[in-house]
Amino acid sequence: MTGAIKERRGPNVVLRKLPARSAGKGDIVAGKEGSPTAETAHGGPLMLQLDLIDEDPLQPRTKNNPGFSPSSLTELSAAILLRGVKTPISVRPNLEIPGRFLINHGARRFRASRLAGLTHIPAFTDTNYSQADQVVENLHRNELTAREIADYIGRELAKGLRKGEIARQISKSAAFVTQHAALLDLPEAIAAAFNTGRVRDVTLVNELIFVHRKAPADVSVWLADETQEVTRSSVRMLRAFIEQKLERRQPSGATEGDAPLFVIAGKQNDASDGSGMLQSLPWVNPVLAIRHQGREGRLLVRRRPSSAGKAWLRYDDDCELAEVDLIDVQLIALVEG
Repeated sequence: MTGAIKERRGPNVVLRKLPARSAGKGDIVAGKEGSPTAETAHGGPLMLQLDLIDEDPLQPRTKNNPGFSPSSLTELSAAILLRGVKTPISVRPNLEIPGRFLINHGARRFRASRLAGLTHIPAFTDTNYSQADQVVENLHRNELTAREIADYIGRELAKGLRKGEIARQISKSAAFVTQHAALLDLPEAIAAAFNTGRVRDVTLVNELIFVHRKAPADVSVWLADETQEVTRSSVRMLRAFIEQKLERRQPSGATEGDAPLFVIAGKQNDASDGSGMLQSLPWVNPVLAIRHQGREGRLLVRRRPSSAGKAWLRYDDDCELAEVDLIDVQLIALVEG
């Protein structure tokens, strides 16, 4: 009957027949003793019951794999609800439990389909599958690059779609789309670092954009030093330095066009007399370098503590802010800010 969903029940397996109006080559499914015949006859995928499928306990992906995180599976589940499972999973008969199947690859699609409330999933059977094949399938999967994602988003925006609509289309958050859209119009210094592959992390690129808005000259010169490693830690330290710098009062006589004074990769960028020796110049913004509980940092003398005997400091290793007891703080140096 056209449009009806029929099931054929064999001794050990139940496989669904697709509606006649949407059936295509190879979509008819039938099975007996865990050996579906229609797939081999027509070359198409089965619509296999999820309840008949088990995950391979020896698969290379562990439970802590990022692909199995709740947020990742929720995104994939939303995509499946919207468009269905477009790529069939691969299974093999479970030799220990007749009538059941083990997943060769497609565990994420399997889990997300269950999360979406589906009862069946398209699947191909492949009995010639090994653990090495599982590793290869995951190891050599080439995901879309950040640039490719950004270009797709740019094309959709050019069509007049809003970012929220694009996010729903690809089952990603609005923040994901916004972050990648920012790659379409980067400041020159950041674009150079991104296009050469020096920085690939989209979150890191957006962090650099944020800091660049506050101090474009400092960020441009910082990135111009090719020996400077661009990591989340180094960018956090750059951001902390710039924020601290902006908190200070501008020195008397300084103008907006004055060259920036900052620290690059632990090197002081001061004036030199041309011989490589630093000139003896008065410090404009001395900073107290301290040690607290084995960690080094800077004392924030311009930030008001909550009570007497306390002070705010910023640790050097991760730029964390903390209010501590002054009695526990050891002064180790007076340095240029």
